[in-house]
Amino acid sequence: MGYGEVESYEDFANYNEQALNLLTAKFAPVPTWVYPPMAKLLAVFDLHEWSHQHDKFISPHNAIFEKQRAGVEHELQHRWGDRVKVFKAFNFCKPHLPGQVLEQIKAEGFSKLLIYPLLVVDSIFTSGIAVEQVNNALAELSDGEEHWVKGVRYIPSFFDQPAYLDLMVQMVEEKIAAELAKAYLPSQIGIVLMNHGCPFEAKGFTSGIDESQMLYERVRERLIHRYPLISVGWLNHQTPMIKWTQPNAKLATQNLIDLGAKAIVMMPIGFATENHETLLDVEHIIENVRKKHSDVSFVQMPCVNDHPTFLKMVADWADDQIRDLLEEDALAVNPTLAIAYAQSQPHSHAHEHDHHHGHSHGHEHHHHSH
Repeated sequence: MGYGEVESYEDFANYNEQALNLLTAKFAPVPTWVYPPMAKLLAVFDLHEWSHQHDKFISPHNAIFEKQRAGVEHELQHRWGDRVKVFKAFNFCKPHLPGQVLEQIKAEGFSKLLIYPLLVVDSIFTSGIAVEQVNNALAELSDGEEHWVKGVRYIPSFFDQPAYLDLMVQMVEEKIAAELAKAYLPSQIGIVLMNHGCPFEAKGFTSGIDESQMLYERVRERLIHRYPLISVGWLNHQTPMIKWTQPNAKLATQNLIDLGAKAIVMMPIGFATENHETLLDVEHIIENVRKKHSDVSFVQMPCVNDHPTFLKMVADWADDQIRDLLEEDALAVNPTLAIAYAQSQPHSHAHEHDHHHGHSHGHEHHHHSH
């Protein structure tokens, strides 16, 4: 599962409305009637930015995501044969909305699901939306007495997976060796490690700040001895009245130049698939900073995209879950029982004072390295 990005300008308003409904609602107190007009307004800005300022920019995101899907499927079928098939679902783009894709999965006779958001950081805005949409679709696609889904597994994001962290470092080092090492001392090369911006308030949901911070620290510690000028740079959606993570990528770049960087490497570590943020937003920042510092060189790095090493690791992370799904007994869930069960719950308030003992369990789900 991924975000998906519109490829035709007519779809902007619809896309924005989906995004506002699912994303903005998690952190901004916006009444629902605002979404359609706000989406249309945003579409006007998008159209201006993509079409006029950027010469009819069309995001390569979906095409890259398809390469990722095909590459992971190739790896997995190599190991598991046609018992496993990889489908892509986009949070915001027809005809690949999760509900549409689950219908197809059901129609093809699959009964076990591995939900796999291909997003670097776990938060309400990534995996949270994915699960929300899958749950909505499964509720609609259930058949009376027995649910067609006989097994479900889930793979959380990979911000703390050593293989991913090492690949980020390898990509940066190879790029520096190829393009900058001859002309600049290591201490003159600034590295901006770009994370997906996060709002501070998300109605009590996990907004991804801690995980993104951890991702940054772990890539940084692998590079810092050779390249001392490193900063996180957050790619924020600067929504008014919302407090976003700092420093934003532009400020981070400026800060490193102030410390003597003569070359800047812009590396997106918080994004697995190229999109308008990693392309257009970063281009804007570079153009902007260049005006003041014409003597500084910039290198704009790609996301990990369909890098063969990445596709192999993504498949590796899925292996254990696939094995468990194929081996474990089929679930037999009767959706009609859920309502009866909910209604049979006792309505007494007497025992509520005990509830606060159980709170700390949430923090124990550490990622196991595979």
